[in-house]
Amino acid sequence: MALRNILEQGHPSLELVCKPVRRIGDHERQILDDMTETMRNAEGIGLAAPQVGILRRMVVIELGDQLFQLINPVITEAEGDQFEFEGCLSVPGMKGRVHRPQRVKVSALDRDGNPVEYEGEGLLARAFCHELDHLDGIVYNSKCEDYQEVDAEPEEEDEEE
Repeated sequence: MALRNILEQGHPSLELVCKPVRRIGDHERQILDDMTETMRNAEGIGLAAPQVGILRRMVVIELGDQLFQLINPVITEAEGDQFEFEGCLSVPGMKGRVHRPQRVKVSALDRDGNPVEYEGEGLLARAFCHELDHLDGIVYNSKCEDYQEVDAEPEEEDEEE
């Protein structure tokens, strides 16, 4: 595995729509492993391929002891609403509140090309939505409110999840 450079906002790759992965082999699995190592090293909970300069529909998310390595993910269901603070490894030092669904269902392929489906609520739903937005060239702060530096005190107290 190898650490990859995380691109920051303003880099053109972050504004492009990613292409689907057509073939899954050792190269794609290596990219997922590199992305996982890079995300962990940066102390993030998610990372999308365009954030490391790869314009393919691949994301990794890790919450607690559950690691999701998703290829060609699609949100198939969404319901409810939440409005919570988010940050992004490509926008260091900032956070903002974003409207997201409270619950989502995601369909994708796993690292071996097998179809998988996951449901997420709360923070996991936000992470799925946030990372899948990256695959369409959307950085969270283009849709957030209460945008501020991470060290700034929010107007309302953050909920811990």
